[in-house]
Amino acid sequence: MFFKRLLDIFCSLLGGILISPILFSIGIVLFIMYPDQSVFFKQKRVGRYSRLFWLIKFRTMVDNIENTSISIKGDKRVTQMGVILRRYKIDEIPELWNILKGDMSFVGPRPDVPGYADKLKDDDRILLTIRPGLTSPASLKYYNEEELLAQVEDPVKFNDDIIFPDKVKINKAYLDHWSFGLDLKIILFTILGKKLKEPWAQ
Repeated sequence: MFFKRLLDIFCSLLGGILISPILFSIGIVLFIMYPDQSVFFKQKRVGRYSRLFWLIKFRTMVDNIENTSISIKGDKRVTQMGVILRRYKIDEIPELWNILKGDMSFVGPRPDVPGYADKLKDDDRILLTIRPGLTSPASLKYYNEEELLAQVEDPVKFNDDIIFPDKVKINKAYLDHWSFGLDLKIILFTILGKKLKEPWAQ
């Protein structure tokens, strides 16, 4: 995992420098369109060894309302610009800063809010021994999670009873099969926007 961290540092630093003009432009657009709101959204997430850190994204919801555990497609709280940022996952780009700081990695289980991290019991808590990721095999499977949640009567219950346990299972399998090749495969499929249920499968 030492070389995984070195790769995270190099890629997040290089990526941040290369796309800094894009980040700056998005920030200016958000400031102009929503001058009464902050450009960035910060939320406490649970990281490695259960340490809390501030996850940073571009704001996509109405200020003071975005602090929610789940979101669904068509949510009226999402701003017009936020719809675009979410569709192409652009709102996640500021997390490069979290990766550079060591809060996160490029690939790993997505960081949960404290309430959901507390649901991890017994062997499932092994997921807290690694850095959470910008993307993960579970993210690839549930790339259309907001659409799925919009189709059920009780999105929170469906997430808690179906999606969350399945993500835990997938992320534990990721740890069992971890390799640099696997990480590169997950990153590639994330960039291409392709669904990949079990990236370690041949």
